[in-house]
Amino acid sequence: MPFVTVLGMVAGVLTTVAFLPQVMRTWRTRSTADISLVMFLIYVTGIVLWLIYGLMLSDLPLITSNAVTLLFAGTILGLKLKHG
Repeated sequence: MPFVTVLGMVAGVLTTVAFLPQVMRTWRTRSTADISLVMFLIYVTGIVLWLIYGLMLSDLPLITSNAVTLLFAGTILGLKLKHG
């Protein structure tokens, strides 16, 4: 695997894993009062666009990191919409 791909994968893992503590806390407490709905709507839209871009380029680091980030951020957004 080329170094640039490894670099992209490491960057993707780190930025994606950064969401995991928030997902776990939000899931556990069901508290979303301090989370901005507008920010997460914009963020999830951006992640969807990055995922589409990665798919169009067939770029594995972009695809995997954005797919997992979409899962995490989408979970938080869903909880925000459900619990306010």
